[in-house]
Amino acid sequence: MYLFLLNNFNYNMKKYLFILLGFSLSVNLFSQNLDTPKMSLQDLKTAFVEGELSDSILESFTMEKSTKLLKNLDAKIDDYSIINYKNDSLKVDTSLTINKLYKLNYLRKDNFELIEFSNTGHTYNTLSFVNSNSLFPQIGSSAKHYNYMKANDINYYHVATPFTELMYRTAFVQGQLLDALFSVNTSPRLNFTIARKGLRSLGNYQHFLSSSSNFRFSTNYNSKNSKYFLKTHYVDQNIFSEENGGIREDDIVNFESGNNEFIDRSVFDPQFENADNTLQGKRFYINQNYSLKNSIDSLSTKKWSIGNIITVENKYYQFKQTTPNLYFGESLALSQINDKVSFDTFLVNFNTSYSSSKFGVATVFMNYRDVNYSYENLADSNNDYFYDSIIDENISLGLDYIFKKDKYSVDFQYESVLSGDAKGSLLNAGLLLNIDSDSNIKLSYFKTDNSPDYNHIANNSSYANYNWNNVFNNINATRYIINFNSDKLFKFNFEFNNISNYTYFSKDVNGFVVPTQESSKLGMFKMNISKKLSFKNFALDNTVQFQKIGDETQGVINIPELILRNTFYYQNELFNKALFLQTGFTLNYFSEFYMNGYDPLLSEFYVQNNKLIGNFPRIDFFVNAKIQQTRIYLKAEHINSSLTGYNYYSAPNYPYRDFSIRFGLVWNFFM
Repeated sequence: MYLFLLNNFNYNMKKYLFILLGFSLSVNLFSQNLDTPKMSLQDLKTAFVEGELSDSILESFTMEKSTKLLKNLDAKIDDYSIINYKNDSLKVDTSLTINKLYKLNYLRKDNFELIEFSNTGHTYNTLSFVNSNSLFPQIGSSAKHYNYMKANDINYYHVATPFTELMYRTAFVQGQLLDALFSVNTSPRLNFTIARKGLRSLGNYQHFLSSSSNFRFSTNYNSKNSKYFLKTHYVDQNIFSEENGGIREDDIVNFESGNNEFIDRSVFDPQFENADNTLQGKRFYINQNYSLKNSIDSLSTKKWSIGNIITVENKYYQFKQTTPNLYFGESLALSQINDKVSFDTFLVNFNTSYSSSKFGVATVFMNYRDVNYSYENLADSNNDYFYDSIIDENISLGLDYIFKKDKYSVDFQYESVLSGDAKGSLLNAGLLLNIDSDSNIKLSYFKTDNSPDYNHIANNSSYANYNWNNVFNNINATRYIINFNSDKLFKFNFEFNNISNYTYFSKDVNGFVVPTQESSKLGMFKMNISKKLSFKNFALDNTVQFQKIGDETQGVINIPELILRNTFYYQNELFNKALFLQTGFTLNYFSEFYMNGYDPLLSEFYVQNNKLIGNFPRIDFFVNAKIQQTRIYLKAEHINSSLTGYNYYSAPNYPYRDFSIRFGLVWNFFM
């Protein structure tokens, strides 16, 4: 116990020293005068008459409204930008497209390769193989991380006037999903953004409630001379789920029969009603860069800069159960189960970049990483707690290189771990060819050599069968990708994966979930093609994905051979173009395969080869509308559920969603 506390004290001391160092640099460079542009009411009227203002903004204001509401009265829609972690800038888009419909969900991403559990906010099962590009092992509990926002998921903003976005969607039985964001520029160089996504949904099955909160605060700053820039954010996340183990095996026949007595899903007795799990994390991130030297001549622009990134993240995963259940086997604790694992990460990046129009951009960087993976759980019937931890310090060196020309671009990244237990390397390379203004093709190569996640290596639990300490080899993976993109023709993706020492969860001879490493080489590929066909006001949006695994991969990685999504819809502008309408049907389908099972104690999916799942179509009817900056979505989900048979599942013993009606909207305010 003393050693556990001492290690955590040393870890925190190093963390705070580096944070103070980062802030001391940023505060000195940050202290500069800020300006706010102004525009008269007469200038506003002139801009309106001459068509210089964006319609999407002007529609929110009349000429008679007070100009005190606006800070920048000549704002255009192009002046509202979203900046990602790579500093790529996208414009705020208030249009209504079919792709926006695909992203109106809990994740706010296109979930084509995923299938949801019955309740919003619980988890997703995968329909395709996704290889991690992470160099270092993570905490695990992967089923809990779909809605966990990583540092690369946080966006930064630059807005001409205060900007607000509200996203709302109904949940199941009781609750709702709301994602609210407010962003403001106090000057052309300084932005503050605050946002929170919150969910609470009771669900249709007993003891299956889900609740989550993602709070984000970000700011970005550019100095007056453009030599210094800063991006920083703070994120606080809590993802909670009640766990019921799915419906009992003897109730499967009652579910699939369609008997009216069981249409009310709350009558099903779950495996247990006394368990829940939580993923909670807090992260502070600061990224700053300073230009040391700029030189401009008639032939070349040269730039040399230095930067650093500091990331401090504290997260934990916890499984709680009021009394033990034989579903997980023998328990070492008699009264309650309280398994908790913490994962504290401290990362410091130092980098220097050189760029020129002739040479491209080359960045050399060094990473220092300090992690503490620690257990805390009830170890025996005396309610004694067990503490243990894995502490690792790593130093890695790497190189990033980007070169762009009119017709092509090249990107390259390499990183190798020089010290610490988690040895490994990462190599990414890509070549983008621009065929014409509409079409391009990209060739990519990925190679990783990394340690398995920490919960594969070691785990400690009050349940006897969930304790292990493994020595696994590094996972070696290569990936080849061909991407072709053309809005006029079609979009095509081909991906081939080759993996050695693949590490995964499966069931042992006693039927308990354990980590396993496959020594043989595994291979698989997938092809994805999407095409939109239009005729007057009608359109058909098609996406088809074909997948295949090698014979040696059978039973280790299971994926369906076919996944498809077809959307047929009508769209038109109505009421003198005051309303834009879309309405139609979406068909989702995947072929039958041995879908992964779900373990609620670990919050992980495991490979199973007993129950085939799939071959059930899911048809949705939708009506979408756009009025000014408001997009309204009404969807009748899985309307064919009672017609095509009750054989639909998201995992063994976890039924998929029945027919339901969902409402949602996305509302943008430009003040």
